[in-house]
Amino acid sequence: MNKLKALLLSLFILTLAGKTYAQATIFQDLSYPYLEKLIATAKKNYPQVKTLAYQTEIAKSSFHQASFTWLDAFSASYIYSPQGSTTTSATNPIIFNGLQLVATVSIGSLFERPYTIHNARVAVKIAEENQAQYDLTIEAQVKRFYFAYIEAQADLRNKVNAVQDATTAVNQIKHTFDKGETTFEVYSQALTNLYNQNSFRVQAELALFTAKTNLEEMLGTKLESVK
Repeated sequence: MNKLKALLLSLFILTLAGKTYAQATIFQDLSYPYLEKLIATAKKNYPQVKTLAYQTEIAKSSFHQASFTWLDAFSASYIYSPQGSTTTSATNPIIFNGLQLVATVSIGSLFERPYTIHNARVAVKIAEENQAQYDLTIEAQVKRFYFAYIEAQADLRNKVNAVQDATTAVNQIKHTFDKGETTFEVYSQALTNLYNQNSFRVQAELALFTAKTNLEEMLGTKLESVK
């Protein structure tokens, strides 16, 4: 029995060592250059980023269009009066023969133009700020999903190590049980621990798939395609 206790204790220590090692290597899994590629990919592919870029483009186009609306306050026309026609009236106030140019200015439109242009310029600034704000948002979101993915990878390795340790314990305890050196209760507990560790491993696999799916949703492409 003392040998069994020593065996279980050594396996427990190995399990803790494996967990410590897995946790220590989580920082070694991080690649900030790769993270920058993920962020750049998300900014390129994510639909909301494209929508804000289009809105900024529309705002700039509207501003340039508004800059030329000064000409709307001015209008020009011409009147052609054939030679020899000198008839004048309230509806036909022509006193000269030939071609006459007429220019008019809309005072109301002239005073309205600066405000129209100002509003268009502000709209461009708002669109640019919205785009910049969302760039920061998507950058932070990609980082969170990437860190969660790295954490899930490390946790899965930890769970796999725990399953391996539990399997080793079951095999060794079974050997002593077959020789009559271990009780069935101890053997049953080892089996239960193995089943539990396998269940934890499955949960860790699901967590890894979920983390990968969340990250790929932001990227707009498969994680493997980002080199």
